[in-house]
Amino acid sequence: MIPAMDLHLLRPPPGVRFFRRYPSPAPFRSRFVTVSSILPFAKEKAKYHIELEAAVELVERACSLCIDVQRSPLSDGRILEKNDQTPVTVADFGVQALVSLELGKLFPSIPLVAEEDSGFLQSQNLVDPVVSAVSNKTSFHEESFSHADVLEAIDRGDRTEFGTKPATYWILDPIDGTRGFVKGSKAIYVVGLSLVVEGEIMLGVMGCPNWVVDTFHRSITDVQGYKNSSPGLGIIMVAHVGCGTWTKRLRHMFDSSFRPSSDWTRCFVDGCSLVHKANFCIPDSQAWESLPLSVFYDATTNDNDDIGDKEIRLLPFCCGSLCKYLMVASGGASVFILEVKPERVTKAWDHAAGMICVHEAGGKVTDWKGSELDLAADQFKRRIICPAGGVLVTNGKIHQQIVEMISSSSTVVRH
Repeated sequence: MIPAMDLHLLRPPPGVRFFRRYPSPAPFRSRFVTVSSILPFAKEKAKYHIELEAAVELVERACSLCIDVQRSPLSDGRILEKNDQTPVTVADFGVQALVSLELGKLFPSIPLVAEEDSGFLQSQNLVDPVVSAVSNKTSFHEESFSHADVLEAIDRGDRTEFGTKPATYWILDPIDGTRGFVKGSKAIYVVGLSLVVEGEIMLGVMGCPNWVVDTFHRSITDVQGYKNSSPGLGIIMVAHVGCGTWTKRLRHMFDSSFRPSSDWTRCFVDGCSLVHKANFCIPDSQAWESLPLSVFYDATTNDNDDIGDKEIRLLPFCCGSLCKYLMVASGGASVFILEVKPERVTKAWDHAAGMICVHEAGGKVTDWKGSELDLAADQFKRRIICPAGGVLVTNGKIHQQIVEMISSSSTVVRH
C-alpha cells in the first residue's frame, strides 16, 4: 500500500518553474530511450514519485474499467446525454468514483477536481451498474463500501472551494473523448489524471486503451482503423516535472496469460521547424476554415509528402483534447489548435494532464496570445480556464510563429 501523504506543506524545488525553454531536440525517431522499472526514472529525481506511482496504477485500473463497460452486453443502454448535450456513460461515473475512492484513501488531505456529479446519475437510476463496475477494480473489499460511498466519491470532484491562494489538488478527466468511447471498442479515448502542487502542475498521467503502440510510425487513419485489438493496443503516458515524458504498454489491457513489457520509452515532440510542413490536429467539432490560420493555408488530409507551400496536413483524429496532446507529446503531430468560442466553457481537466506531458516532451502550451494557461482563473472551484482566443499546443519550434500569424490573421486578405 502506498502511504498517505499531506502535500499541502510541500513546495516545488527552488528555481523550478513549470513553463521553461527546452533545447531543440534531434529528429524524433532517433531519440527513443528505453528503460525497465515501475517508473521510468530514479525515484530520487522525482519529488512526487509516490503520487506518480499511485496515479499510474489508478489510470491503468480506470482504463480496464472502461474496457469492461464497453464489453458489457448492456453498454448501449448506459449512454446518456447531459444537459449540455454531451454524452456520459457508466464508465465516466465509474472511473471518477474509482479514482476518487482510492485517492481519498491514499492522500486524504488532497482534494479532487473532476467532471461528473452524482445527481444526474441518480436521476437516471444507474447507481447499481456504476457500483458494480467500481467494485471489480477497487482495492477495497466490496462489502467495505456502500452505494452512498460511491455517490459521495463522485461528488468529491466538485466539493472543494479553494480561495485565491495557490492550491494543491488532483485534476481528473474520467473519459476525455466520450463521444468516441460510445462509438465502440476501436475508438480512441483517454483517461487523464494530474497533480497540481501550490498552483504548478507537477505530474500527469494519460491512459489510452485503444492507442496503437506503433502509432509513431503510422498514419492517423491507420491508427483508427487498426484491426488487431491485442496485443497491439494500449499505452500509458506519464510526465513528472523535470523528468521528461514517457510511455509504456497498458498492462491491464491483457489477460493473465500475456505479460506485456515493463519497458518505458521516452517521448519527444517532433523536429518540424516550418509551419507548412507541420502536422496539425483540430477538434472534430471545428472546421479548419473557421480558424485564423486558414487565411494563410488550406488544409489537406493527404497522407503523402506532396504538400504545397500554401497547404498544411490536417490529421483526421478522434474526439477529445487529451488524445491530441498525446499526439504532440509523442511526436505524431506538430500542432494542436483549439478555438474557444465565447459561448463555450473550457474545462481544466481537458488540458491539465496533457499540458505537462507536452512540456516535458519539449513542447509548449499557451493561449492564442502566447500567454500561459492559468489554472487558477476559476479561483474558487479550479474547474474552468479562460484562454484568450483559444489553446495552442505545439512542438515549441513553430509556436511563436503561429502566435504571430494568429495575431495578424485579421488583417490578411484570404488567399
